[in-house]
Amino acid sequence: MRILLVEDDMALAEGIARALRAEHFAVDTATNGEDGAHLGDTGLYDAAVLDLGLPVKPGITVLKEWRAAGRAHPVLILTARDGWSDKVEGFRAGADDYLTKPFRLEELVMRLRALVRRASGHAASIVSCGPVSFDAQTGQFELDGLPLRLTALEWRVLSALMLRKDVVIDRLDLMERVYDGDANPDSNSLEVIIGRLRKKVGRDLIETVRGRGYRLTEAPQ
Repeated sequence: MRILLVEDDMALAEGIARALRAEHFAVDTATNGEDGAHLGDTGLYDAAVLDLGLPVKPGITVLKEWRAAGRAHPVLILTARDGWSDKVEGFRAGADDYLTKPFRLEELVMRLRALVRRASGHAASIVSCGPVSFDAQTGQFELDGLPLRLTALEWRVLSALMLRKDVVIDRLDLMERVYDGDANPDSNSLEVIIGRLRKKVGRDLIETVRGRGYRLTEAPQ
């Protein structure tokens, strides 16, 4: 899962990004509205965290521009503005959630997970495919009922496939959801991760669709 964080408080942004990466999210950051608007308009994100009081371009303007351009990724407004009129304006502009400062990082993480899960079309928090189950609210994977140990990159790939199971995910799409924007992965790095996952969950569960990408599907009986 890849998150866009647009926050002008550098210390707060660093703390949020560190907490999200500890939960295996890939994170891109921007400290002003203009840069944030550009990233959200050109990158592929599972969700965005957006402050309202941004320099150069206000957060509400950024959000309106994203929605006018058809950018559908979920947006959580994170702001010190707790007035009812501010919340109404945020939701009318296209926000999916609203969290006021100060806040608990754990709550932010859980709200983001819920937004990503719902945006992927899952009402329940538990998503299963064959012997693998994924609790999209806690981020935990299990294999045959036992905890599945994954690296951060493996977690990002498997969660992206799990939330879109039975759907072919384009290779470039998958790579965008796995790596931070400043990462410079090797050309075969995704194949290496897929290979490691197949050893952990079974080779038949992750299907290679030649010329298109990958799909998580129930192993044939």
